[in-house]
Amino acid sequence: MTQLIDTEPVVGDDVVLLTVPADGGYLSVLRTATAGLAARLHFALDEIEDLRIAVDEACAMLLAIATRGAELECRFTVTDDALTVEVTVATVRGARLPSESSFAWKVLTALTTSAAAEANGRQATIRLLTRRTEF
Repeated sequence: MTQLIDTEPVVGDDVVLLTVPADGGYLSVLRTATAGLAARLHFALDEIEDLRIAVDEACAMLLAIATRGAELECRFTVTDDALTVEVTVATVRGARLPSESSFAWKVLTALTTSAAAEANGRQATIRLLTRRTEF
């Protein structure tokens, strides 16, 4: 379930790191940060809302497999025309993310330019890339 996304920051990229408890009550912080950064890139209002929903869905997927007391680490990489959101959490042993054919993944791929995930038995990461549409 891994799809390659070019997320390596380069000189000139802005990177914002945000860590919150792995608890649904803190997801509004990540949604607000997502909207603010997308607005900075002059995303259209519907693109901003789609990205907020995608981040919320990705976090919900990760919360379902997070260890007790874990933290969601969110890395936002801002480029001239795109926003990459990478969310990572420590996971319970044997945790698996939903398959790419699941409804959750259909939502992520419909709302973003690309989505990818990886889980290694100790942590899981979901990466979302959204490019601004040109007018």
